[in-house]
Amino acid sequence: MKRLLPLVVLLVAAGCAMLERAGGNFWELERGPSGQAPDPAVTREAVVQVYAARTVGWRGLFAVHTWIAVKPRDADAYTRYEVIGWGVDRGAPAVRVNRAGPDNYWFGDRPERLVDLRGNGVDALVAQVEAAVASYPYPARYRTWPGPNSNTFTAWIGRSVPELRLKLPPTAIGKDFLPGAVADTTPSGTGIQLSLFGLTGLAVGWEEGIEVNLLTLNFGIELKSPALKLPLVGRLGRS
Repeated sequence: MKRLLPLVVLLVAAGCAMLERAGGNFWELERGPSGQAPDPAVTREAVVQVYAARTVGWRGLFAVHTWIAVKPRDADAYTRYEVIGWGVDRGAPAVRVNRAGPDNYWFGDRPERLVDLRGNGVDALVAQVEAAVASYPYPARYRTWPGPNSNTFTAWIGRSVPELRLKLPPTAIGKDFLPGAVADTTPSGTGIQLSLFGLTGLAVGWEEGIEVNLLTLNFGIELKSPALKLPLVGRLGRS
């Protein structure tokens, strides 16, 4: 029982923090740069970054929103790609470009940087990412649960460009929604995944470890960098 106490405290603390964000006016929350993307005026090399931040409102208790930002060599600005559900039912595209800066806070939550690639060979990855964005099978469709949503999109990019070695957190609900398939590689490209409409499934990969999906909630364990994966709190262990 004593061993479970720290986990219970962590769950409660995470829940309180998310509810505090949910209780305010989301449009008044911090949305400025987080300082994690290098200044393109100084960093002339190519850059690819992937970010995750807790979603707005009560859904932030369970899930993160993810996106990808790219900058070719000598480009003066980043291009940010993400899927957003707001307005899709009124004809807006699901895939949005440059809605915000590459590393901006997501309505009060400082994003976690999941991928940060720079330098030689990254220009080729930028081109592959842009091709994957263009081939995303749900450019005008969005469904919060179980997908396709923002995390379905980012997972699609990861599977299409395995060189990113993208390891999405267990709180990236929708990442297990496999477009038109029940089996595919994991988003990192280092394993295999089985999924039934994103609602249940199993993933085994070098980066992801072992993940079990139960109604889009992920439970698992990593072996490469020992860690426990749980709903709500995400990943607990070595970085």
